[in-house]
Amino acid sequence: MNASEKLKKKNEEGKFICVGLDTDEEKIPQYLKSITNPVLEFNKKIIEATSEFAAAYKINFAFYEKLGSKGFDIITQSLKLIPKDLLVIADAKRGDIGNTSKYYAESVFNYFGFDSITINPYMGEDSVKPFLEFNDKLIFILALTSNPGADDFEKLELNDGSYLFQKVIEKVHQLNSEKNCGIVFGATKLQELQENIDSFNNLPVLLPGVGAQGGSLEEVMKLFIIKKRFDLLINISRGIIYKDNSPNFALSAKDEIIYLNSQVNKLLKK
Repeated sequence: MNASEKLKKKNEEGKFICVGLDTDEEKIPQYLKSITNPVLEFNKKIIEATSEFAAAYKINFAFYEKLGSKGFDIITQSLKLIPKDLLVIADAKRGDIGNTSKYYAESVFNYFGFDSITINPYMGEDSVKPFLEFNDKLIFILALTSNPGADDFEKLELNDGSYLFQKVIEKVHQLNSEKNCGIVFGATKLQELQENIDSFNNLPVLLPGVGAQGGSLEEVMKLFIIKKRFDLLINISRGIIYKDNSPNFALSAKDEIIYLNSQVNKLLKK
């Protein structure tokens, strides 16, 4: 299956939760810190506990790059633990001039073997195209992000009365000739989501910001259900992987994702 097919299959199963493996060694249970590779062991237990119920996994590169070469090894080993029918997203927010983006793309897709990546589009079309050439992958392009600083640039009002993030969405449609584009839209931006969801058309949507950042799973899902849109991922990181800091953390993560799925399915049945 290509990346889009993996997403579609899980969405058709009623699974929309993307587990964010933003693993910080300082936050994992204390008892793990005495073993040789505590971050990998933490990821292993989280994946084993949640993979049956997840739609995807997202690995935030910053949490691993800070560890140097060891961090890259942990990414590689963690990917091997994730079932092959699940979408895996490199949350790297890459985007640079053509040749640089080409090598970023080759690293993420050819070396690591990810299905998907997050891309920062603000250097323009030539910085995005090298990723789009991997037409079996899914490229999530930042539109309106979940952080407060999104207002600084993404919500700049332009001369025609539109916002910069809206121009990004328009451009993504133009770039989507291979049907391998998606967008990132913050779940914390509920009003903007409601106002712009029709402009997404057939673009899959990755929605960060539910849970610790204050986004509402219920409100976001309601909007998509009303529009009969079911090609989406709601990313939850801290709310799942750090639900419990005891030796039972993996069981608590499993219980949480089961609960989140039950909330989603209640909404789908209404």
